Amino acid sequence: MGMLKEFKEFAVRGNVIDLAVGVIIGGAFGKIVSSFVNDVVMPPIGLLVGGMDFKDLNIVLRDAVLDDAGEVVTAAVTMNYGMFIQNVVDFAIIAFVIFLAIKGINKMNKKEEKKAEPAPPPAPPKSEVLLEEIRDLLKKQQ
Repeated sequence: MGMLKEFKEFAVRGNVIDLAVGVIIGGAFGKIVSSFVNDVVMPPIGLLVGGMDFKDLNIVLRDAVLDDAGEVVTAAVTMNYGMFIQNVVDFAIIAFVIFLAIKGINKMNKKEEKKAEPAPPPAPPKSEVLLEEIRDLLKKQQ
């Protein structure tokens, strides 16, 4: 029974719940970024390179084997480097968006820290400083 109690305490601890929420939101965010890349960024880039979809780029290592009826007996073996390019672009965009988000969060935290810091006391007037020095000199003479 002790192990079950320990697991329950672990599972409902704040950090675990925060992590679970982060993973769920991260998955949804990943779908949004993938849609942005696939549906917004890549079509214009594909147009610039002649209307080609990066996902279709591949190198055929072995052609498909067809029978007399023209049906595929053995599928072609291809190296799909277009998918690799697509995933690199996805990663770069995701990394950049996360960079911007963290930069914004850090900027907000710095503003909050500045608000929380008490202002340093104002410097005393020169006359007060001179009077303190005179006082200290008089103490030394006595």
